[in-house]
Amino acid sequence: MIYETLQILKEQLEKYFEDINLEEDIMLGNIALWESGSNDARDLNGNVILTLLNIEEESTLKNAPSFKVVNNRTEYKNPPVNLNLFLLISANCDTYERSLRSISKTIEFFQAKTIFTSSNTVYNRNNVSFDVLDYFKFVVQIYTASFEQLNNIWGTLGGRQLPSVIYKVQLIQVERDKKLATSEVITHIGGDLNHIK
Repeated sequence: MIYETLQILKEQLEKYFEDINLEEDIMLGNIALWESGSNDARDLNGNVILTLLNIEEESTLKNAPSFKVVNNRTEYKNPPVNLNLFLLISANCDTYERSLRSISKTIEFFQAKTIFTSSNTVYNRNNVSFDVLDYFKFVVQIYTASFEQLNNIWGTLGGRQLPSVIYKVQLIQVERDKKLATSEVITHIGGDLNHIK
């Protein structure tokens, strides 16, 4: 679900850039490769790059029940993992002015649309990864890092800083459809307590 979420955001941002005639290409990529001199690094030039910075488990939803009743049978499975993603959007355009404009328009897009669901989002359903994607909902909020955090982030990513913005994408649910066990539903308790003194 992580790839699917980032791909949906990429497609949505591409569509918005097309609508406003902003000619920058948007890609999923690791901005840390930017100055590495590799073949992948060349692909990052002249683009707006979406990079996954961090994955955080949403601990407040960790204690979900591990069973549910389906057709009068109890199914036991591990609860889903709820994640928050931290997404760095960097503008590595041909000029600094175009980079600033791309970041500004990115912020403008996410200001207008913060909630993405399967009913309010158009995405490429022909993508092989989306064949099991029935329902999704996630919220995108701007994340303001301190100067020290930004310094650490860009230092980890290779040094030089680009015009960028960080977003927190909340509650991506990851779940494998695997039952641990099934049993009959307990509907009554029988027995006799007369022998207890």
